[in-house]
Amino acid sequence: MATETQAFDRTAQDLGNILMLEHVNVCVPDQQQAVAFYIAGMGFTRDPYISVGLDNIWVNIGRQQIHTPTRPHGQRLRGRIHVTVPNLAGLRQRLAAVAPHLAGTAFGWEDMNGAVEATCPWGNRFVCREPQTGGAALGISCVELDAPRGNAEGIARFYQQVMYAFATAEDGAAVVSVGEGQTLRFTERDNAPPYDGHHIAIYVANFSRPHAALERHGVITEESNEHQYRFVNIFDPASGETLFELEHEVRSATHPMFMRELVNRDAAVTQATYARGGEALRVG
Repeated sequence: MATETQAFDRTAQDLGNILMLEHVNVCVPDQQQAVAFYIAGMGFTRDPYISVGLDNIWVNIGRQQIHTPTRPHGQRLRGRIHVTVPNLAGLRQRLAAVAPHLAGTAFGWEDMNGAVEATCPWGNRFVCREPQTGGAALGISCVELDAPRGNAEGIARFYQQVMYAFATAEDGAAVVSVGEGQTLRFTERDNAPPYDGHHIAIYVANFSRPHAALERHGVITEESNEHQYRFVNIFDPASGETLFELEHEVRSATHPMFMRELVNRDAAVTQATYARGGEALRVG
C-alpha cells in the first residue's frame, strides 16, 4: 500500500567531486609562537599522533587541520580562514592571555559584527564565529582568497570543468564547494599580494579525471604517491591562462588518512573546572 511521502530536494545533499577540505599548510619560523597562538590562544588541539616533533605541528580544528612546518620565513595566506569555534567569550579571554607572549609580532585580534578576527604572529587572519544551529561546533568552514580583478568566472570554470566541483561566480567572487559546509571563496580585489607557497589539501571522489585534465595542461607539480598528487596553477579552461596560484594537495578517498578521527579538546576545561571525562569536545 502506497504511503504519502515528503518531497525532498535531493540535489541539496550533493557535494560535487570535492569531498572535503582537510588542511591548510602555512610555514612558520618559530614553533613556540605557533603553539602560543594556535593551541593556547585559539584553543585548538595539537595532534597527539603525527608530527609530534619540534619542526612541525598539526593543529586539529574539528575535522580539519592547520599544518605549520618550520621554515626561515612565515607564510601568509592571501585572504582569511573562517572557522567555527564553540564560544567567542572564551576565545577573547585566551587571546588576551597570550598577547604578552606574542608582542612584537603581527598578532592581534578584534571584535567585528558578531565575530572575532584573530591574526597569527605572521599575519594569517582567522574569522571566528560561533556555530549555527545544527552545524559543527568546531571546524574550518571557508578559506577566502584574494584574487586579481576579472578572474572569478575563469576560476569557477576551472573548478567546474577540471576538478568537477560545484562552483559559481557572481558579484566578483568564485565560490567552490569543497565539502559539507565548506567552501573556497575567491574574492576579486585590487593589489592581491604575491603567492608565497602555502597550500591546501582536499579529498576527491573521482581521482583520475581531474588528474587527466591537469596532466593535459602540464600543471601537475608532484606525483606524490598512488593516493596523492599536487598542482599549483589554477587556469581558465577556455584560454589556458593562469588566473591564480595555490598549491592543491589532491588526495583520493582511498588515502589512508581520509576521514581520520581527530582528537579535539574542550578549551574551556581547566584544572579548576575539570570534571572526569569532560576533556573532549564533541565537534558535530
